[in-house]
Amino acid sequence: MDAILGIDTAWTRDQPSGVALAQRTALGWQCIAVAPSYDTFIALSHGIFVDWNAPSISGNAPPVAKLLEATARLTSAHLSLVAIDMPVATVPITGRRAADNMISITFGKRGCSTHSPGIDRPGDLGAALSREFQSFGYPIATASDPPGTLDRLIEVYPHPALLSLLVRDYRVSYKVSRARKYWPALPASERGKAILSELEEIRDGLQAELGVFELPNTLTTHRLLKRFEDALDAVVCAWVGTRYIEKKSLAFGDSTAAIWCPDQQHPTH
Repeated sequence: MDAILGIDTAWTRDQPSGVALAQRTALGWQCIAVAPSYDTFIALSHGIFVDWNAPSISGNAPPVAKLLEATARLTSAHLSLVAIDMPVATVPITGRRAADNMISITFGKRGCSTHSPGIDRPGDLGAALSREFQSFGYPIATASDPPGTLDRLIEVYPHPALLSLLVRDYRVSYKVSRARKYWPALPASERGKAILSELEEIRDGLQAELGVFELPNTLTTHRLLKRFEDALDAVVCAWVGTRYIEKKSLAFGDSTAAIWCPDQQHPTH
């Protein structure tokens, strides 16, 4: 059996990163763990349930060894893939890569161009993360690797992935920090409801693919909505990982880096 670790990796050390774990079962893929940070995911592996309403959840540099240990406690399946939402490459990242340009050319008209990575963001954080995963046997899957190559680290960009998951023509408006830009004429309370509606649709789409998984019960504040968003982005990474393993994904990039997206010729449901 295969397992996939999905991480919505923050580009800075002071922000929390969502984490999700999926495994293949006799009935299909199942998301078995979701947490809004590295520490809460590790705690979950020790039987400590996530307090989604905690006053604060801290961020830190990815503790790769501890994440792998936690994964081993949560599942007996082999961790076949790590899927992360962060620019990584086999060479130093100093600016836009072929992967970023190809995604922007393909999905830009649908509102899904990429951010420009650089020396500072994610900088040494991304380089250290990929080096550490490689040291544990998960080198970066570039465009030179056929889809389905196991024991790899793949890069995911959730926005184009969500176009496939939700069968949308244009970028999904679910980022909490951009709510004012999405709906400038709406009052804050209505913007929150609009964001929540999009997040719930993403959740429903993911649960159709990966079964029911634990998420916060109440989403009444900006802080909780952001945790919901981060957790769902991690699950999106894990879901794209399932498409990769099933050879239903495409690599956008070159021999140094690739962003993996679901192959839209293969329907999700």
